[in-house]
Amino acid sequence: MNYAIGDVIAERTIHLTRESLVRYAGASGDFNPIHYRDDVAASVGLPGVLAHGMLTMGIASSVVISSLDADTKIIDYGVRFTRPVVVDAENGADVTVLAKVGAVDEISARIDLTVKCDEVTVLVKAQLRVAL
Repeated sequence: MNYAIGDVIAERTIHLTRESLVRYAGASGDFNPIHYRDDVAASVGLPGVLAHGMLTMGIASSVVISSLDADTKIIDYGVRFTRPVVVDAENGADVTVLAKVGAVDEISARIDLTVKCDEVTVLVKAQLRVAL
């Protein structure tokens, strides 16, 4: 795959539901009740039930990885969490990921991710580096 600065690698919106959170809890072993119980989330001052941070991070990378060639090697991936993804009991939440090439050097390409929920950025400094 050829990479040029500014190229859009992938763009996708993933819809999360409370069922998504329960399934992720089972897969990850993270059964913290802030991820599925409104009363517990409210009791600790949260705006509602939150998606797991690692779920959000995983969604963001999977959008990119699914658009890359199968033999592409990921060198590095990192994010900084800025806002939680609140998953409404009835409407769920939509996480939108836009991945663009931010830099290219002799050995790798940096893919910058814009990750939002309800037009609010939830991950910053979200970057995935792939080997050329």
